[in-house]
Parts: sequence; structure tokens; C-alpha cells
Amino acid sequence: MTSKAKKPAAARALRARNMTFCTLAGRDGGTLGIRTERGILDVAGASRLFRIKAPADIHAVIEGADCAPLRKLTEKALNDKRGKSVLAPESRARFAPAVPRPGKIICVGLNYRRHAQETGNPIPPAPILFNKYNNTLVGHRGRIPLPTKVSSQFDYEVELVVVMGRKARDVPEETALSYVFGYANGNDFSARDLMRVTSQLMLGKTCDGFAPLGPYVVSADQIADPQNLKIATYVNGEQRQNSNTSDMIYSCAQIVSYCSRHMTLLPGDIIYTGTPQGVILGYSPEKRVWLKAGDKVVTEVEKCGVLEVTLD
Repeated sequence: MTSKAKKPAAARALRARNMTFCTLAGRDGGTLGIRTERGILDVAGASRLFRIKAPADIHAVIEGADCAPLRKLTEKALNDKRGKSVLAPESRARFAPAVPRPGKIICVGLNYRRHAQETGNPIPPAPILFNKYNNTLVGHRGRIPLPTKVSSQFDYEVELVVVMGRKARDVPEETALSYVFGYANGNDFSARDLMRVTSQLMLGKTCDGFAPLGPYVVSADQIADPQNLKIATYVNGEQRQNSNTSDMIYSCAQIVSYCSRHMTLLPGDIIYTGTPQGVILGYSPEKRVWLKAGDKVVTEVEKCGVLEVTLD
């Protein structure tokens, strides 16, 4: 009597755990990068150098590609003297949006208690959802071209971003985070006057460059509790937002579950989970000084890195 042999455990695909990814900008589009203790590993360059085939971009990793070759390349680069040629300090790396081709960019409005209070809004009875498009994405140290012909009231919004890793449809809150690939730092940049043109928020949220994302996507296992992360914004070095994701009205698990009840979430979809108090809109009218060309906006989400953009 014969039976098919089981696939050895060592041969099974190794998923992304304890790994921090980025997308590096290049002439041929974005390529995969991995953060190491000695800089950012250019995976494509390392793959050619050490002749080890590996996933080409972050979307392949998110969709379940075997990460064993990535671990081998990282080990080689850190221990082989030739590895210096494919490692770059973060200060010299050129970053693209961390997730360059999301199928969906879902955003949650008024999702921090103190932010709802500062804007004079009641606590929402359900998550307020809106969307952005891929034209809004920009990477770390990127530039946002301000649409000054149609708007003048530009504002920042630091946000924890959820990156989906599995197909999710009608999932319960209790298991929702198991569908998450990782987390990132995002800025839901906004034009407040365009948001008020109609009852819909879209115009004020979807101008080019209005969704900075990165530098990194941190694998979900490195963030045991996404509801306990420090979150902050700085404008030209001055702190404007300073809070914690514990102030969210709807948790990441609740948001993923809620969205999945209305639409199928797919690997690579991203969700901006809301911003805390401290936005310019929350100031009294006489104290509002809107962002302008030349301003440098830095957002920080604990464990997810620092994201910087300059306004043009």
C-alpha cells in the first residue's frame, strides 16, 4: 500500500515574519528592499550578485511568495564582503510608496475620540469610510504638488495604515487581524476647502500626492498590539500631533471586519485608519495657518518609521 509523501516542513514556503520591507524607486519602477541593521538591502541587486532567485517586489511577498530566499540574501549581504555593494544607508536610499499598487485605498474618517471633539463632530455610530486612488501615493522624502489653483487649505493627518495579506470577506472581529500582512506609516493629506465643495469628501482627498506612505511595511508579527502605538506629526520641526492609537474609536480589527462585511478585501489593499487630534482644521479659525509650498511635514508611527514629505 502506497501513499503520497507529505511535503517536508523545510520545503514549505516561508512567510514574512520579523521582516521590514520597503519599495525602492528606480528607472524601471519600484523594486523590493529589506531593512537590515546595516542599511537597506536592494533585493534585485543582491539576487543578481549572489545568484539567488527571490521575489521581485513587495506585492509578491504580500501575496504569499516564499521568503526563504530573502532571508538567504540578507544573510549573504551581511556576512559577505561583496554585500556592501547592495546595502545602502537609509539616508541615501530612494523610496517609492511602500505599497505601490494597492487594489484599494480605504480611509476611515473621525476615528479618534479627541479628533472628533476638536472638529466639533459627534462620535460616529459606525466607521466613516472614503477612498483615495493610486495617483495619491508618494514615498518617503517625496514631494506633494499643491493644487493651488483650486485650493488653499492644506492639512496633514498622520495615520497607522493596515496592509492586507489575505482575502477577507465577512470576517469576524476576533480573527480579523490574522488577515493583515503588516502595518505602515501614512499621511492622509487633505485640502479642507475642497472637502466642503460638496457633501462628498473625494475632491479634498484625491489630489496627486495626497497619500504619502512608508518608508516601510512592518510585518504584522512585530506589532503585537496595533492599538498601542505612539503617533505624531511635525511641521518644519514643530510638533503638531502627539497621540496614541489607543484613542481610536474603532480598532484595526473592527475596521477590517467592518470593511470585509461590505466588500472583499484582497492582499495589497491598504486602509488608512484615521488621525488623532492636532490637525489644522481643529484649531480655532483665527489660529489656522494652512500648509504652504516649502513646508516639510514629518509623520511618525511607532515601529513603522518616519515619513517625510516636502510641499511644492
